[in-house]
Amino acid sequence: MTLILHTEVLGSGEPIVFLHTGLQTGLLDFEYQREYFKNKFKVILPDLRGHGKSIENDFSNFFEDSAEDLLETLEHLEVESAHIVGCSLGALVGLYFTKMYPHKAKSLCISGVLPVKPENWLELHNENVEGQTQLLLQEETVRYFDSIHMSDWKQFLYMGRNEEWYPFEETKDLDAIACPVLYMVGEGNKDETKGAIVYPLTKENVHVSIIPFAGHLIHSDQTEIYTKVLELFLNKGDKV
Repeated sequence: MTLILHTEVLGSGEPIVFLHTGLQTGLLDFEYQREYFKNKFKVILPDLRGHGKSIENDFSNFFEDSAEDLLETLEHLEVESAHIVGCSLGALVGLYFTKMYPHKAKSLCISGVLPVKPENWLELHNENVEGQTQLLLQEETVRYFDSIHMSDWKQFLYMGRNEEWYPFEETKDLDAIACPVLYMVGEGNKDETKGAIVYPLTKENVHVSIIPFAGHLIHSDQTEIYTKVLELFLNKGDKV
């Protein structure tokens, strides 16, 4: 069952959708970027399913369902098409959305994505699961997430315990995407930087940017650089 996502809308102009990272919300992520772009764009900030005020506890088909949620939400807002920007979980949703509904995406900007399955994936996965287990033991952290999410946010962590949860079949190529794509990556994440080589090999419409002194969350680590590169892409991405 799809949802009309709880969504905040700021400004007016060409629509741009910011898709937040896991366990965040539309208003708690991309804060610098939304303030920057709201003067020239209609900034759309949805809470993904099971996050914030978008109430849903079914994560069994998360990425496809989230893409359908976003479609229904944009249609509810009477948005014909939009620029799609996402990081990490939000980037994966944006990738699915753009592949499933190409007519709804003017462009796609993604970061925090693994383009190929790391050789030590099982080790990385186990480390993440252990980190999440420790998080659940921190009462103050649990109270915080309880306060910002109206759904059972722990279901998102349980989804990630399956070592097959990451959609490498979707991230391995961008062949099905016709609109301009910007792949941004922080130099500090070696597994993600591989996308800067892999993605442009097969698609002429893919632009890449490796951001120094940044890791998985580039838009937070290097807010101004990320924002300027995104702005350049939005202005010239379909012409370069």
